[in-house]
Amino acid sequence: MSNTIGKLFTFTSFGESHGVAIGGIVDGCPSGIELNESYIQSELDRRKPGQSSISTPRKEDDRVEFLSGIFDGKTTGTPIAFIIRNQNQHSTDYNHLKEVYRPSHADFTYQQKYGIRDHRGGGRSSARETASRVVAGAIAKIVLRNAGIEINAFTSQVGPLAMTQTVEKTDLSLIESNIVRCPQQDIAEKMIEYIQQLKKEGDSTGGIISCVIRGVPVGLGEPIFDKLQARLAQAMLSINASHGFDYGKGFEGVALKGSEMNDAFVKKGSEIETKTNHSGGIQGGISNGQDIYFRVLFKPVATIAKKQETVDIHANKIELEARGRHDPCVLPRAVPVVEAMAAMVLLDLFLISNKASF
Repeated sequence: MSNTIGKLFTFTSFGESHGVAIGGIVDGCPSGIELNESYIQSELDRRKPGQSSISTPRKEDDRVEFLSGIFDGKTTGTPIAFIIRNQNQHSTDYNHLKEVYRPSHADFTYQQKYGIRDHRGGGRSSARETASRVVAGAIAKIVLRNAGIEINAFTSQVGPLAMTQTVEKTDLSLIESNIVRCPQQDIAEKMIEYIQQLKKEGDSTGGIISCVIRGVPVGLGEPIFDKLQARLAQAMLSINASHGFDYGKGFEGVALKGSEMNDAFVKKGSEIETKTNHSGGIQGGISNGQDIYFRVLFKPVATIAKKQETVDIHANKIELEARGRHDPCVLPRAVPVVEAMAAMVLLDLFLISNKASF
């Protein structure tokens, strides 16, 4: 099982949804970085369950405990190990699923691949694992901030409800102004109402998270197999429920002509820039100095309260009515996860490019 991402800045994740704890090990972090543990905890708080009326009611403090790699508040250059204890598991809620394959879950594939699976909340396949990613990503964000790089993700679409503002005209300071983390307030209110209605109906929805990265220097990303967009796509598609990735104009670009899609180079002061940014800050797999922006599509949450047809491990046809505590829409809590994964990719490529000066 692959549990590690990165080449120089690496992160290894461990733990299950209903185990004692989840956690991770960060290796390759530069030494001497002052780590603000309050900031790291605040990032975790953005992802933790039970934070609003449109998220799962599971209550977890999600307090991170650092075990190594930090001395006097600074990184030592050695592996940074941490855990987040599970405190509010309701494992009995899943007893009826011990021999059942839930629709669109990892139950069947895990059982077939490993010959065993943890039916309590999905075990290793649970989105609870992403809390560890947020810690590692927060560390990476602190390092990148010292280099002038800022990463901001937000909910840009929920079901059929999409923002009408363009990325370039979006006020990123408004992301945390509402529980759905959409910076366009009028659309955010409609999104919240839509999610609440689906929650009452026992159903779920998906959507899109957009991300903007500013301050990236020219030169991040390696030609051929480690292109910047390829590394970002791998990281984003490793997130639970993610089903698609595009950057720049993305799939919308298929309707444009080459003369409309191309980014012309211009001189601004003493610098060379592009007149437009349809490439999303990446050309030839390498950052070109412009803002990087991409989108991640998330499918509707697979666990719903409506009755569904499925089979058990003996191939007997059954009717499943799920119990437990689940999000009707993952997007608000997935926003910090998208930022975290982007931060780890960028810092790894930053170190590979020998541009590190923190």
